[in-house]
Amino acid sequence: MDKKIRVAVLYGGKSGEHEVSLQSAASVIEAMDPAEYDVVPVLIDKEGRWETGNRALPALEGKVNPKLLETIRERTPQLQLPEAVSRSLPAISLDEVDVVFPVLHGTYGEDGTIQGLLEIADIPYVGAGVMASAVGMDKVMMKKVFAQEGLPQGDFDFFLRRRLENDMDGVVADIEGRFDYPVFIKPANLGSSVGISKARQADELKKALLLAAQYDRKVIVEEFIDAREVEVAVLGNEEPEASDPGEIVSSNDFYDYKAKYVDGKSVMRIPAELSDEMREAIRQLAIRAYRAIDCTGLARVDFFVKNEDGTVLINEINTMPGFTPYSMYANLWKHSGLSYSDLVNRLVQLALDRYQDKKKTRTQFDVE
Repeated sequence: MDKKIRVAVLYGGKSGEHEVSLQSAASVIEAMDPAEYDVVPVLIDKEGRWETGNRALPALEGKVNPKLLETIRERTPQLQLPEAVSRSLPAISLDEVDVVFPVLHGTYGEDGTIQGLLEIADIPYVGAGVMASAVGMDKVMMKKVFAQEGLPQGDFDFFLRRRLENDMDGVVADIEGRFDYPVFIKPANLGSSVGISKARQADELKKALLLAAQYDRKVIVEEFIDAREVEVAVLGNEEPEASDPGEIVSSNDFYDYKAKYVDGKSVMRIPAELSDEMREAIRQLAIRAYRAIDCTGLARVDFFVKNEDGTVLINEINTMPGFTPYSMYANLWKHSGLSYSDLVNRLVQLALDRYQDKKKTRTQFDVE
């Protein structure tokens, strides 16, 4: 690079996935070569306040090499945050950065909201745009788009929190009339397995619905599928590439938050033990899902491979997957020969490419 790129790494967020975001952001910052990048750390705390410079760094203590933190502290100016905009705008002038890397998971970060702010600010950013982020975050809308695209998936239904509060018995009756136990209950707009439960009978179902409704006004119910869990990493803009599939073998009854982030006992198998024909079929389905929501930058697409007959069903797409060097997304590309630091470089370049392409779009109409 002829000139160092100044990257604002945005992390934290007003989300149930706040802690996961800190882990991912710490890894991204460590991967950025100081000869090529100037890093501006920007924290959004759990109350939605924005902080930068030295005020943003304490959240990363214990997650980033202390020497790196000190280097960032020395090189990042302590910019003052006007009180009037502390809950809505970053603590930096966006003119002072070349690109934003929003390493945010979940609501108010991965759902199109921060992407919309950055679009209005006219600054390049890593990852999916407003629409793809919003659709990829909302599991109900995502599944409706997948259905329109003809992608194979399991049965599902959804309920709003207001109905759960007013007619829980009616909701349970609807679910029992449509599904056999067990069923999975999830907040429609959250990831990292936060608020997810497996319900095997009515009492568990009610508790699961109430738990999920704590995290979102929309709750999705999915049929239980006896299957292996297979994941594919996708990278690119108009011509996306898909990695070899990898498989998750969970340490728990299902791949919940504890299995992902706490006990460390779940196993990743890369590549997944599948035939060459099935691996290629899953890769192509991943690219179809990616294009169906008009995704750019990156995404992880998750599948079920049914134990009974090998049928492949799409589960979901995640437009900002867990992004540490130990996460499935990074490991899938490492298996394909792309290191973590090279992956970060690619994502920054894809963001700049997408921005230049958007600049071709006219925003004024002159009547002749």
